[in-house]
Amino acid sequence: MSDQPSDASSRSETSPESPVSGDVPPASAVTPEPDGVVPPGDPGRAKAAGKPARASNAPVPAQDAGPDAPKVPAYLQAPPRPDVWQRRGQQPPPGVLSRLRPPSPPAIGPATLWSVLATALLSALLLGDGLGPNLLIVAVPAALGAFFSARSAGRELRPWTAVWAVGGLALLTVPALREAGWPVFLAVVSALALGSLALHGSRSWPGVLLASLGLFPSAAAGVRWGWQGVRARADDSRGRVRTVVRSTVVALVLLLVFGTLFASADAAFADLLGSLTPDVSVGDSPWRIFLFALGLVGALAAAYSAAAPVRWDGITVRPGKARNRVEWALPLIVLNLLFAVFIALQLVVLLGGYDKVLDETGLKLSEYARQGFWQLLWATLLTLLVIALALRWAPRGGPGDRTLVRSVLGSLCVLTLVVVFSALRRMDLYVDAFGLTRLRISVAAVELWLGVVLILIIAAGVFGARLLPRAIAVSAAAGVLAFGLLSPDGLIAEQNVARYHSDRTIDIDYLKGLSADAVPALDTLPEPLRSCALRNFERDVALQDAPWYSSSWGEVRAREILEERPVRNEGVECYRLGQETDERDGYEEDDSYDPY
Repeated sequence: MSDQPSDASSRSETSPESPVSGDVPPASAVTPEPDGVVPPGDPGRAKAAGKPARASNAPVPAQDAGPDAPKVPAYLQAPPRPDVWQRRGQQPPPGVLSRLRPPSPPAIGPATLWSVLATALLSALLLGDGLGPNLLIVAVPAALGAFFSARSAGRELRPWTAVWAVGGLALLTVPALREAGWPVFLAVVSALALGSLALHGSRSWPGVLLASLGLFPSAAAGVRWGWQGVRARADDSRGRVRTVVRSTVVALVLLLVFGTLFASADAAFADLLGSLTPDVSVGDSPWRIFLFALGLVGALAAAYSAAAPVRWDGITVRPGKARNRVEWALPLIVLNLLFAVFIALQLVVLLGGYDKVLDETGLKLSEYARQGFWQLLWATLLTLLVIALALRWAPRGGPGDRTLVRSVLGSLCVLTLVVVFSALRRMDLYVDAFGLTRLRISVAAVELWLGVVLILIIAAGVFGARLLPRAIAVSAAAGVLAFGLLSPDGLIAEQNVARYHSDRTIDIDYLKGLSADAVPALDTLPEPLRSCALRNFERDVALQDAPWYSSSWGEVRAREILEERPVRNEGVECYRLGQETDERDGYEEDDSYDPY
């Protein structure tokens, strides 16, 4: 007999009935097992187990091409065609935030969880009655939660982070001190911007601008992160959670029982307890629930940003194409000459006096001051835009180009500072003529801050621009803080009262619309002006019974003044004062309207 296997035995080895898996080689390539060794689950090989094994170098018999030819196994079949609509070997590009944010932070820690819960509870209990010291009280546990989260993620407290954090908390003292809504709004928005800067730690222009926009990119991720941490800790420590819940319930029951007994035993203790505890009713439950959710989401977003901040500094803005010296410098030199001519004219006006200018132009003093201020304010803003664009396309060939840029732009900044001074001088003349209002003090403060920005730009040209974005952000926050602490409504009232004592003219109708911060200054007016100016404030104080945590110091001080010296009933006199018209030279009817 031949030593080659028969066709039957060959077909039995490659039969479709034989179990074939994707990682088993074809039958013709299988190395024969030793004699007497039968692989499990192979009946075809079991029948031929007694025959001697074929040598490894023996030729492989050809397969029959007849009608009983075996089917091609699945592992030998051609792979399916790929989907033509699917890109081969490419993943979808990552989003902007996924590229700028570091990997997922570690699991939320217990200290962060407790801080977040305290923030949510305090938000629900204290923020429903208005803004005051309560906003600062709520911000403290939120800041602690962010600190604990950053420490667990390995982030260190850097000097600029401390500057942003302390500045944000300082801005939240404005609602605790002032009653006026407009400086309070500016302070709260600026505090949120500084808090976001503290969490993200940005230093470039795109970073400072984008990082100060808030915690919106981290809101959804922070909620998911907090929920995962709560679930993990609840599964690992069910017994401790039950212990904490039982202890909290027992403590609340004891406080409620004994607090009620002591309050019924002593009226003074009852008043103290009533003033300290939040006034929570069933009717405002939806509002309290919303505040709880808002505090919870905000605190989680702050903690998540502290652990995994978005690196907004990763967004780079490529500089513009550098221009040659003549093309770049010629328009700016012409602008500098124009500024110089205008400033020379201003010096002539200061030396010759305003009367000569008014006689030549035919304008009144109020018209000259008002029109000039607004034009000079816009000139300052446009100059800052020109400087930003000029730096983008400035020549960058070598030391000579740097000297040219510093000389031309430095001269423009110095000349613009003189324009700022001229604008502030015109506003001072306008205020002397018509008094101080909210709009006038606001735009004057903006013009003054623009002057500070110009000084910072000059300093950056001398010492380097690495700190310029953060320095301008600090100047803006410091300006908002000073604006709130100086009490703009109080300054308006003081200036108008001083004008009344000098020339006996005052706009009582406008002063009645100020906040409670103006009460101390208006209290110095003689009767019946005092009662007419404070009548609205007394009604508001009588109707308002705000708790201590939502009452500013300005409101408390106004309440004390009106309780010591109540206003008189001067209805007829107040009506007569309202009908009087101002007959001063230069008065215009539309000037009395101030939307702010």
